[in-house]
Amino acid sequence: MDFAYPFAALGTGLVILVYVWTGLTVGKARKVHGVNYPDTHGPDAFNRVWRAHANTLEALPQFLPSLWLFAIIVSDLYAGGLALLWTVGRILYVRGYAVAADKRGTGFMISLLATAIALFGALGVVIGQLLG
Repeated sequence: MDFAYPFAALGTGLVILVYVWTGLTVGKARKVHGVNYPDTHGPDAFNRVWRAHANTLEALPQFLPSLWLFAIIVSDLYAGGLALLWTVGRILYVRGYAVAADKRGTGFMISLLATAIALFGALGVVIGQLLG
């Protein structure tokens, strides 16, 4: 069985697995810092992990549609690469944020770059075709 966008599909799965990992990281932080359900606040070390998870959730609605637009309009293979780049960025973001808020910047910029390339790459091709 062949399908049209294997790299974007694999990348989407990877992105979702990273999100699941961030949730597991929050669960572990709850135990370490004694933050019971349904509380969402605790010591700063817990709050940073919880925010990294929430920020990752907030980033998904921008990245996933942009990824698929890019895969359909530009390149499935490169879309898979962008998903991998976003994933690496998010892992660095979560790990950095867990240490200190000011250590999240590199990971944030990497994942933002992947999102921007996907979105503006796809939109650029569409606009170019509409104007051309």
